[in-house]
Amino acid sequence: MNSRPLCRTLSSDPSEPLALTPAHFLNLTPLKYLPAVDMDENRLSISARHKLLVQSFWKRWRMEYLHTLQSRQKWNTATEPLAVGTVVVLTKENTPPLHWPLGIVEEVFPGSDGVIRVARVKTTVGSYLRPVVRLCPLPLP
Repeated sequence: MNSRPLCRTLSSDPSEPLALTPAHFLNLTPLKYLPAVDMDENRLSISARHKLLVQSFWKRWRMEYLHTLQSRQKWNTATEPLAVGTVVVLTKENTPPLHWPLGIVEEVFPGSDGVIRVARVKTTVGSYLRPVVRLCPLPLP
């Protein structure tokens, strides 16, 4: 179950990295595979190698998985608007993804055209007004 891909792989090339799975969140590697590290060329210490793997994981998480949550259809097609009670991740420009807070949408504010542009999100720290483009709704059942 933890090796099920969270998003589809864009390429079928075997040299491309594996699809992001829940196992990456648990132990930073897929369950069946170890990361390929060339020990001759890469003489990093264990802590530096671990830091590099963690950075690589968060970069892939942001670029592959979070991107799929944040994708929007072209504005001229009808999409499901953000609803009150939706669990979201608040993206922050200068903060690493590990520190992005989770929140619940308390209130939505449509623009003059009726499209929701801003939402009030409650987090553990407080309540914030955020543009919808900076919110990533989580696919909860």
